Amino acid sequence: ANEQVIDGGCWRCGTHVERKEISQWFLKITAYADELLQALDGLDGWPEQVRTMQTNWIGRSEGVEMDFQVAEMGEPLRIYTTRPDTLMGVTYLAVAAEHPLALKAAHNNPKIATFIEECKVMETSEAAMETMEKRGVDSGIQATHPITGEQVPVWIANFVLMGYGTGAVMAVPAHDQRDFEFAHKYGIPLKQVIFAKDGSPDDINDHAFTDKGILNNSGEFDGLTSQDAFSAIAKKLESENKGQRKTNFRLRDWGVSRQRYWGAPIPVIYCDDCGVVPVPEKDLPVELPRDVVLDGSQSPLVAHPTFSHAACPKCGKEGRRETDTFDTFMESSWYFARFASPKADKMLDENANYWLPVDQYIGGIEHAILHLLYSRFFNKLLRDEGLLVNDEPFKKLLTQGMVLKDGSKMSKSKGNTVDPQALIDEYGADTVRLFIMFAAPPEQSLEWSDSGVEGAFRFLRRLWKQVHLHVTHSQAIPALDKQSLDSDQKSIRRQVHQTLDKVTDDLGRRYTFNTAIAANMELLNSVSKFSDTSDNALAIRQEALELIVLMLAPIVPHICQHLWQGLGHPGSVITEKWPVSDPSALQQDELEIVVQVNGKLRSKILVSASASRETIEAAALNDEHTLRFIDNKPVKKIIVVPHKLVNIVV
Repeated sequence: ANEQVIDGGCWRCGTHVERKEISQWFLKITAYADELLQALDGLDGWPEQVRTMQTNWIGRSEGVEMDFQVAEMGEPLRIYTTRPDTLMGVTYLAVAAEHPLALKAAHNNPKIATFIEECKVMETSEAAMETMEKRGVDSGIQATHPITGEQVPVWIANFVLMGYGTGAVMAVPAHDQRDFEFAHKYGIPLKQVIFAKDGSPDDINDHAFTDKGILNNSGEFDGLTSQDAFSAIAKKLESENKGQRKTNFRLRDWGVSRQRYWGAPIPVIYCDDCGVVPVPEKDLPVELPRDVVLDGSQSPLVAHPTFSHAACPKCGKEGRRETDTFDTFMESSWYFARFASPKADKMLDENANYWLPVDQYIGGIEHAILHLLYSRFFNKLLRDEGLLVNDEPFKKLLTQGMVLKDGSKMSKSKGNTVDPQALIDEYGADTVRLFIMFAAPPEQSLEWSDSGVEGAFRFLRRLWKQVHLHVTHSQAIPALDKQSLDSDQKSIRRQVHQTLDKVTDDLGRRYTFNTAIAANMELLNSVSKFSDTSDNALAIRQEALELIVLMLAPIVPHICQHLWQGLGHPGSVITEKWPVSDPSALQQDELEIVVQVNGKLRSKILVSASASRETIEAAALNDEHTLRFIDNKPVKKIIVVPHKLVNIVV
């Protein structure tokens, strides 16, 4: 369960995690490693960051697996490396403290036994492994190099983990910085076998040379590039039955056993005669007992008087039910499919295939590995069992950020939460919702700010005031005469419908609620300054306020319901169809073009919306403000971005 251990502590509560050897259950997620990796390319609706995190977690690598013979063990020490080109530079091997070779070496060696005990209480998170002091002890055992036949010492090291690869690594201190530091600490020799392609000298006195290059000091492989040596060394090892090419994965099988009460029981019965027997499908699901005692010392299922007693499904003799429960991620890995078929009397029915995959999924970035990778695996497992037809569970993914307070994640365990009820009592629920959505894009973390809540409250009060003033001074709203609008009326109406198009895109495609709110704030400011009181102006103001209310209704539904009714609509605002912009309002007779001289803003000109490139260019060159900055200098180039800007290079 390494992925649920963060900085040596439980990912949920932070309690220090201890390592113990226990019998556990696993799901063979590694059988799907290749498919899980390759299918990421098709998830174009997912954030690149999440896809990268999953790619790195699966960790596919191409390398060579080889055997170093060890006389004392009776079997070879198997090593996997992605850099077989450095094989001739191996000066020691390193194995994990739990490795059988280490345990054998400790049998009559108190120093080694003590070191192994110290490693058992060591923190093994990846972050800790990177920064901790690299320590080791010589096992006194020698291994035979598979090509040179030389004897290589085997060390027991705290930086090698039994759970990764084979629990043993070949160490090339001249070409790996970790191996380099360990070798210097314990006086192990270095042998440089890779040199820069350009022939420049490589100083390995201070640090390892980790680049790929040209082989030397490598016997028959001298002069080969690292790439060519990879193939040549692999071929030689394969021809002598000492190794083979292998694709490896960083991904480990999913440990699903948990020694606790909550979680689905693992449906297995142990029988002295029949061994491990799965609970028959007709007896599923196995349900947790309700009469348990939670004393914190052990899982209450172990001490329960009847739960663990069960007859063997095969022979009928007395057996013992598994008292571990599944990791709760087992349930969250397929709940969305069950939601789609809630009335099924089996695990899933045809409704799951109708509704899935999920069109838009929203969750925290902290679940990029824990939940999302497991859900993808579980979906493929359900597909292969004929329960689903889709390959992936979620089409589009939005990973929302966390709420921070004083720079830390807001959580009850840290005691830094803000009670939303107090804010709701003072400002109303809509204000709190508006602040949260306006403070940051949804995928970014939000720093809580009391002043930000007050700012959201002031905006809603301005909106309320504008609607109240409009309704008070407008007894009857005249129909809009689009043919008789003056330039100011066209301008404000154009902004209204441009804002509608922007908000539609922000909410419907990009999910950037903060920019949608900002656009409405800007529009409300313009409407507030629009002092025209003509019939057309009243109609435009009515239209603008109605659209603002409709655009904000998904975010602040309560106040928008009141304002919608205040604007003369008796129904519910949330049942209204989403508005569509008026193409005629978006048309422009004239466009404002920015004019630059050598990249610096110097003027703005008005041109016809249908003006050609040549017309725009001529207008820019003849503009009185522009001419002052050209100042009779020869014009070298004119760059025209149609309907946007002109850059004159002099």
